[in-house]
Amino acid sequence: MQRCPWCGSDELYVKYHDEEWGVPVHDDRKHFEFLVLESAQAGLSWITILRRRENYRRAYADFDPAEVSRYDESKIQQLMKDDGIIRNYKKIEASVNNARRFLEIQREFGSFDNYIWRFVDYKPVFNAWESVSEIPPRTEISDEISRDLKKRGFKFVGSTIIYSHMQATGLVNDHIISCFRYRELNQPG
Repeated sequence: MQRCPWCGSDELYVKYHDEEWGVPVHDDRKHFEFLVLESAQAGLSWITILRRRENYRRAYADFDPAEVSRYDESKIQQLMKDDGIIRNYKKIEASVNNARRFLEIQREFGSFDNYIWRFVDYKPVFNAWESVSEIPPRTEISDEISRDLKKRGFKFVGSTIIYSHMQATGLVNDHIISCFRYRELNQPG
């Protein structure tokens, strides 16, 4: 069975690749989870974040944006002492801010899912990359989403982070064409 080579042989990475990456997400809590994790990942490897995912789940109230939106400065300071997550003040502060902005989008669009999927006309974009080296770090669509989120007050949502979000949540299928998941996710229905 052939996979995208980026996941290597690490069991956690392979499981993420096989079961999550590129699968269309229509759950707001899952969208919020990936926004928190991808923002935390900036400048680090994704496997570093995956290995801390359960710690993030605990620290971020199982990724409940309403709960996280109520975090205050004392909670941020508490998180800064949590060695199970990335202890970067700006990233933690941004995650609390982004929870508040996330709730605003939910109120405006009914759900974050409705908001984000409209950028791809509510259906996944299927690319046809033969090699990982062909996969771009950002696209015009991720540029557009990033600009819009920043205009709405989000932080740590540059185009590269947003493109990672699009890949993780299935707005785009960037499995290479020889990968078994490319074919599985490209099935109609």
